[in-house]
Amino acid sequence: MMTDPIADMLTRLRNAAMVRKQEVVLPLSRMKFEIAKILEKEGYLSNVEKTDEHHGQLKLKVRYDENGAAIRDIRRVSKPGLRVYATKTELPRVLNGQGIAIVSTSAGLMTNKEARKRGLGGEVVCEVY
Repeated sequence: MMTDPIADMLTRLRNAAMVRKQEVVLPLSRMKFEIAKILEKEGYLSNVEKTDEHHGQLKLKVRYDENGAAIRDIRRVSKPGLRVYATKTELPRVLNGQGIAIVSTSAGLMTNKEARKRGLGGEVVCEVY
């Protein structure tokens, strides 16, 4: 039994980026799909796709450039044993604005930059750079 499926997703992405693997396949959930769509929109993934195989799967294509993977590091901030919340003024700045934090707000999942613009706080799910 997996206790933290989000951390499992992030670990699979981190490992795939380290060995230059093109595609990552993992079990589908709405939260993972929303995180993947944000990563695609921000340019860390090149493609996100849902499939109906094996009770639903999520296929993610990692984006690479001449310097390697677009994902340099990805880490879970709020964990099941220690939830991390931030108000609109306390939202983290990842690598002085070079990276993003994904925040779960009352208006759904969004980046820290978008949450700051909309004046929302929430649970800091992960940081990517």
